[in-house]
Amino acid sequence: MRFKHAILLLFVLFTINLCVNSCKKVDTRKANIEALFTNSTWQLASVLVYNYVGGTQLPTDTLNTMCDSTQLFVFNSNGTCSYTNFDCLAQPKGTGTWTLSNDNVTLFSTVACKDTLKGGVINPNTSMPFATAKIVNLGQYSMILQTGDINTYYTPTTKRIIVQYGFIRQTKTGN
Repeated sequence: MRFKHAILLLFVLFTINLCVNSCKKVDTRKANIEALFTNSTWQLASVLVYNYVGGTQLPTDTLNTMCDSTQLFVFNSNGTCSYTNFDCLAQPKGTGTWTLSNDNVTLFSTVACKDTLKGGVINPNTSMPFATAKIVNLGQYSMILQTGDINTYYTPTTKRIIVQYGFIRQTKTGN
């Protein structure tokens, strides 16, 4: 009789263990990264343009040095986002959606903004500056995104331009 109780107990423990381990696990890393995006409003602090030919870096340009407009990037937990005053232009808030790649190193955003052409002429069309952005750094107080020619594979003669946006965290404001 004792043997039957022991086998029954082992069967019950095995069943419980099977049920617990078969449940879908929450990806805490992805949840933490999403929380870093959405728990803050991100203010643009710097824009650097890196020019390359193949793997050789050419002189770097710094943009927005004379900009007096506050540029804010806001990510909402429902997958929407907005950008205010992109490219230092007073313009309606650009809105769109955002998601992360499966490996959490690339941001995809459909936020559409007006930008400038050479000579300061405003482009009447809109662009999606963060359609594909590599997350270089994301922390509690800062975020660095790179856009442009961020492909890892290139030939030695390929001309590439990578734009790096540096953001600092601000307290969350109303949308």
